[in-house]
Amino acid sequence: MSIVLIGAGGIVNDAHLPAYRLAGFDVAGIFDLDEKKAQLTAQRFSIPLVYKNLQQATEISTPRTVFDIAVPADRLLPVLEQLPGGSTVLMQKPMGENLDQAQEILRLVRARKITAGVNFQLRYAPCVAMAREMIAAGSIGDVCDMEVNVNVYTPWHLWDFLFAAPRVEILYHSIHYIDLVRSFLGNPSGVYAKTVKHPQMAALASVRSSIILDYGDSVRANILTNHCNRFGVEQQQSYIRFEGTRGVIKIQLGALLNYPAGGVDTFDYIILEEGGSPQWQCRPVEGAWFPHAFIGSMREMLKAADNAGYLPDNTVEDGIHTMACVEAAYASSLGGGIKPA
Repeated sequence: MSIVLIGAGGIVNDAHLPAYRLAGFDVAGIFDLDEKKAQLTAQRFSIPLVYKNLQQATEISTPRTVFDIAVPADRLLPVLEQLPGGSTVLMQKPMGENLDQAQEILRLVRARKITAGVNFQLRYAPCVAMAREMIAAGSIGDVCDMEVNVNVYTPWHLWDFLFAAPRVEILYHSIHYIDLVRSFLGNPSGVYAKTVKHPQMAALASVRSSIILDYGDSVRANILTNHCNRFGVEQQQSYIRFEGTRGVIKIQLGALLNYPAGGVDTFDYIILEEGGSPQWQCRPVEGAWFPHAFIGSMREMLKAADNAGYLPDNTVEDGIHTMACVEAAYASSLGGGIKPA
């Protein structure tokens, strides 16, 4: 089992490769249009081969190779078209720049019998796995409220390509939370959203979003993001909150605090005990969203490459629903609200 990386950008150096080193995954080689960048990454992580071009990478691959594609969303289709039929692929999110591109990707991988997954890795973060385990055990009862609240300063200048992108916040950031909510609650019946720019980040498309995923009259799912909090780390926040009929879990995502320095992930919970006095408790978290969650998404694809009958949790067949929710959020934002009479 081996991994071939296509792309040697920041996310590969900061998350993919540190995660694979932690997990002991074998990285056979790497390719990037900027060969110098690929060479530097290969030296840093002891990768034996730097391919001259994508064709060379595909010729050396075997049926037990997983192609890890980490390129801008608009470059996914051209790369996928050059991979051998029957390949196993993990593509960095988003699954294209919009739903039309996502559907083209889905058609392509189906036609060429490519086993493809999308790197929606937040669902594999250690703290999220802890929450999933507690919820599955019924510890907090039935989940009736899920909230993601991110109020931080994000240095968007670290990703130059975003300044030319027509969509930014939901497509490249809140998409993680939409996918996370789906992984717990299933597909929503509707999406309400408003995403806006910021005067001090005027060169970018929208950088703040309010999103409601509709799960009927008894379950609330809200995503609130503001990437323009320049008023001190002390008042930044980044959390996921699960409220059940018997308790609450609150997770702090430390990676987003004072980015890219980051903070620690924390896991607090409270469970109502009949006749008792409930107290908030804290469980230690081993690992973090970055880089540990990236182990989970790649492990799914390695399992698929090793066993043709294995269905990855993060397959494109599932990811298309996350992309549909993203598209619905942008449509909702453009459509506007109901004007008061």
